[in-house]
Amino acid sequence: MKARLVDVAKEAGVSPKTVSNYLNGYPFMSEKTISRVRRAVEKLDYTPNRSAQTLRTGKMGIIGLAVPNLRAPYFAGLAAEITDAAEERGYTLLIDQTGADLERERRAVRGVGPQALDGLIVSTLKLTAEDVAAAQDAMPVVVLGEWARPAGVPYVGVDNVAAAMAATEHLLAMGRRRIAAIGRIGDQPAGTWGVRITGYRQALSAAGLDADPRLEPQIRDFHFDQGAAAMQQLLDLDTPPDAVFCFSDMLAIGALSVLHRRGVSVPDEMAVIGWDDTVEAQYCWPPLTSVRADTTVVARTAVDYLIKQIDRSPIERTDFYVDYQIVQRRSTLPS
Repeated sequence: MKARLVDVAKEAGVSPKTVSNYLNGYPFMSEKTISRVRRAVEKLDYTPNRSAQTLRTGKMGIIGLAVPNLRAPYFAGLAAEITDAAEERGYTLLIDQTGADLERERRAVRGVGPQALDGLIVSTLKLTAEDVAAAQDAMPVVVLGEWARPAGVPYVGVDNVAAAMAATEHLLAMGRRRIAAIGRIGDQPAGTWGVRITGYRQALSAAGLDADPRLEPQIRDFHFDQGAAAMQQLLDLDTPPDAVFCFSDMLAIGALSVLHRRGVSVPDEMAVIGWDDTVEAQYCWPPLTSVRADTTVVARTAVDYLIKQIDRSPIERTDFYVDYQIVQRRSTLPS
């Protein structure tokens, strides 16, 4: 027979109200109580009655996450972190892959159906401020990534300009002066690549160096093959760079593969730095220096912001910038 909420309460040695609080993500519960209720739920294989819960609370208990590419290690890891954070608060997560396509991003922020989601976390590459404002009229929204947003919409991210400056300054401190950047997607800076290339150029300018367009090869997206193709192009210059700042670890690993095939020593002849500090960055060869922001903090803050909106609780500040650091590994450390 299907377990009931009162059965879970009896198994855990708590009141039915405590079980209900756990299932609805009530934040003021001790870790001991949470653990007892979680074990009871798992032991009895309890599944809440979503229809009754929706009628009682006005909530589905489901939140969404829309990301450009689940094959990218960063987004795969972020999705796992957000899933864990949502489950701890009593929510189920639905994930949508948008492919960085504007229309697919717009469909995502409209939801999968009328009242099907309580709210949405979206990592956008194409949405306009008007798109986000329209989405927020329909349901609570939290945005990740670089975008043009109306005031007051909760945002979680990194100060990309400052972090990109720090990455470039790290290479400058090694004595490198011909530093390339792999990550330019268009002619006018926009979105994620735009703020990162802005930070890169500002660091060069502060060091008295001019940005060289030949050291900014254009790519289609942040993928391994594009990093490899851009590195080929840079090595074929009459005067190749002595360092390269890649706007993602995927780009950097693609670049490293070309450097290895062409016999270029890293970092003696070419220093390389990436962005995201993925697991792949730690285990590629040589291990990759990378810009790291704590995805656990990103995930938990985004979920917290979203649930506060769902519960109509106040949010002290709508912009949350996660701390970053340069994680140094052999790709910028002399052997």
